[in-house]
Amino acid sequence: MSHASPWWTPDVHADRRPFLLGRNRIQSALRRFFAARDFIEVDTATLQVSPGNEAHLHAFETQALNHDGSSHPLYLHTSPEFACKKLLAAGEERIACFAHVYRNRERGPLHHPEFTMLEWYRAGESYEALMGDCAEILALAAETTGTKQFTFQGQSCDPFATPERLGVADAFERFAGIDLLASIAPNGETDRDGLAAAMAAAGLRVASDDTWADLFSRVLVEKVEPHLGFGRATILDEYPTAEAALARPASRDRRVAERFELYACGVELANAFGELTDAAEQRRRFEMEMAEKARVYGETYPLDEDFLAALTIMPEASGIALGFDRLVMLATGAARIEQVLWAPVAETRA
Repeated sequence: MSHASPWWTPDVHADRRPFLLGRNRIQSALRRFFAARDFIEVDTATLQVSPGNEAHLHAFETQALNHDGSSHPLYLHTSPEFACKKLLAAGEERIACFAHVYRNRERGPLHHPEFTMLEWYRAGESYEALMGDCAEILALAAETTGTKQFTFQGQSCDPFATPERLGVADAFERFAGIDLLASIAPNGETDRDGLAAAMAAAGLRVASDDTWADLFSRVLVEKVEPHLGFGRATILDEYPTAEAALARPASRDRRVAERFELYACGVELANAFGELTDAAEQRRRFEMEMAEKARVYGETYPLDEDFLAALTIMPEASGIALGFDRLVMLATGAARIEQVLWAPVAETRA
């Protein structure tokens, strides 16, 4: 059985090099983009007390050793978000960050254990401002590489067209024939059996141990995401509050949150929030996520008490995390994420 040549062999590198040079050009262009808008570029620590508190995110753990031989766990962050929000609490108003981030159990054409996240935050500005940023950044990436359209797995998207803004509930109705909001109470509580019945009626698989979140995710992945970002980018907006993560509820309807995701060519590129600054509510969400993580995977991650304390003085803000490598893939026409990484993580086999 033959193995593919390593990435560092001259012929493989020669094939990859145009993508890598495209990456550098896009990164330089984005740095100019943010500087022109008075953003400060910040650099955050990779080692954190908590890697993040989402049930299905898996981190890399290490041990920090003290002089006396005692130790305590530290984690490679899955996002620079906690550190960036501490900087907002400290008084920064517009910040941008290119961060190497780490996620375990993830490897494929669009996933890598170590990748680059571009995050930026706007204090005192609405999350609609981030939608404008996204449209400009898609066009900038295309201009920088001289491409007229993004492509991935035979699908294309015009990076210069105004993105479509589509509510999650509208997408469920359009692509799955399901009334999502009928399964959410005015206070945001979810009705698992109501959603299960709607899915069964639509011919979708339902298991007896599926939670409301499991069901929501299945419809999103199987029925909604395959339709997003074709022809032009899609901004999938107003996620249910139960799926808000670190976003605040929308003022017009507490059942949904100020959260959107950006898609192009069916690829999820970015995740944005009108940021939640209620520390007690954030703690409650984290604890719920960790209870679910314990139920499904038998493990939990600690809460970053420093982060929760910083939230109490953090200003109103909006923030977004964009998968920089994925943006480079679409703009350069790369087929796999390894093609746009200068030095991919070694693949080891047991």
